[in-house]
Amino acid sequence: MSATQVGVDADARTDTALVRAARLGDQEAFRVIVERHGPAMYRYALRMVGSGAESDAAEVTQEALVSAWKDIGSFQGRSELRTWLIRLVHRRAVDLARRRRPVPIDDQVMAAIARPAPDDPLQSVLDAELLAALQAALDTLPPLQRAAWLLREVEQMSYEEIATALGVPLDSARGHLQRGRRTLAERMARWR
Repeated sequence: MSATQVGVDADARTDTALVRAARLGDQEAFRVIVERHGPAMYRYALRMVGSGAESDAAEVTQEALVSAWKDIGSFQGRSELRTWLIRLVHRRAVDLARRRRPVPIDDQVMAAIARPAPDDPLQSVLDAELLAALQAALDTLPPLQRAAWLLREVEQMSYEEIATALGVPLDSARGHLQRGRRTLAERMARWR
């Protein structure tokens, strides 16, 4: 029985209720899960696979969603649904990265992290250089450090969510983030 059949607005249902319904084969419930969490999954995939790789990010996201539909029964609720879905994306993005060399992060992603530039042309040039330097520094980080930094600084995930998404112990997630931050700080020192 779908959410619309029982008169409940599917968009107002909790993730737990949606997972329960999806386990019973409710495609409408899974559609709501996709609408609710798909954009964050795609953003993360895009950042992990790099700029100019929209088709790769879409493929990684789609593979993760197909896996989620097939394996929704294995989701035990020990983490947030969003964290579980990001973990599925992460696994596929890492597999893709292993098959090819790293590519830079899209400037639009970096612009979202940096403050907007005023109408000053010189400041715009400096901001563009800063974003390019940050992108270059991020590209040099090992995948787990890069992933931890993106999940914390861009997706605003907690340390626990990062650990779950990356499939590492909490202390390891903190360590990857700390090492990534330290490396970025060293490489970005001239921009202080």
